[in-house]
Amino acid sequence: MIEIAASATTTTVTVTGDLDLAERAQFPEVTARVSGLRRQLLVIDMCEVTFLDSTGAAFLIALADAAIKRGGAAVLRGADDRELFVLEICGALGNFRIDADHRCEQRAS
Repeated sequence: MIEIAASATTTTVTVTGDLDLAERAQFPEVTARVSGLRRQLLVIDMCEVTFLDSTGAAFLIALADAAIKRGGAAVLRGADDRELFVLEICGALGNFRIDADHRCEQRAS
């Protein structure tokens, strides 16, 4: 599940469960909604992500690219080493700021 919340300056995308090929049908709509909000800061909350594949990584990269093109930034919050590795293998980890200070209340396994 993907939820979107917005404040005056930030859009937060919260991902729960798998972010993979099976979920790709919702990626274009979510990307369009997030882009339409036009906030400078995009926070992607991954505390409850259980699996990320290259399709999910491509979705995250598209979100980050859209934020960067608007002159903003994309922050990954709660991403674990597995998810960071997938983004690194895709050559896109540099597109994100990593919130190293955030501690998830309860990390999905």
